[in-house]
Amino acid sequence: MGRAGRRAITDNLPRLRQEWKLDFIVINGENATSGIGLSGAHAKTLLEAGADCITLGDHAFDQKDMLQFIEQEPRVIRPLNFSKAAPGKGARLFTAQNGRKVLVAQALGQVFMKRPFDDPFSAVEPVLKTHPLGGQAAAVIVDMHCEATSEKMAMGHFCDGRASLVVGTHTHVPTADAMVLPGGTAYLTDAGMCGDYNSVIGMEKAEPLRRFITGMPRERFIPAAGEATLAGVYVETDDRTGKAARIAMVRNGGLLEAAAP
Repeated sequence: MGRAGRRAITDNLPRLRQEWKLDFIVINGENATSGIGLSGAHAKTLLEAGADCITLGDHAFDQKDMLQFIEQEPRVIRPLNFSKAAPGKGARLFTAQNGRKVLVAQALGQVFMKRPFDDPFSAVEPVLKTHPLGGQAAAVIVDMHCEATSEKMAMGHFCDGRASLVVGTHTHVPTADAMVLPGGTAYLTDAGMCGDYNSVIGMEKAEPLRRFITGMPRERFIPAAGEATLAGVYVETDDRTGKAARIAMVRNGGLLEAAAP
């Protein structure tokens, strides 16, 4: 989320990758540029910091240069059920640092979203069928980008046993429900934002408060620029089946500092 979130990544991710022996890192970057979208330059910053894949979301192309950048950079993916005319791909098979293949897919929810997107479940289904867990894909990660916690949970159960991890993004608020579902899929309703939590979902507080209290806007939203928390989720998978062996929430630095995995 904004400059503070990018700084949390660049300052901490290389160290955490080494300390935690991370094989594969996914970052949701759709709010990294001024809180709205992701520019090509900032995508390069996140990739250079250690991201193996960057997912986007409903603000995927708010930064116009992403329309061209995503066609040139396969490590950036947009939602599967975005406009059929959109550039880029919504799922891709990557090679982790340990040589194993990792599938990353992203879908947009429909509930409470500003515009109607295609059904995320029917968009994810063929991807899971084409890349069965434990086969060509040693791990499968699904980023469910939406507002409603119920829709995220439904996607978790829909993918249970067929994905290593289903994690929600979009609401900027980390949840406390990290678990391994009965079929072996790790699940977290929302990973939270990498950004300044002394804010209103990453924005400086004054303007959001004014709008809530008066119902009238005065200024544009500005990303908060204080010390950021790097928030996310850590998952260990079984080498044979690809199913989750362990899941832990990540809260590193800032107001939400917590123990490392």
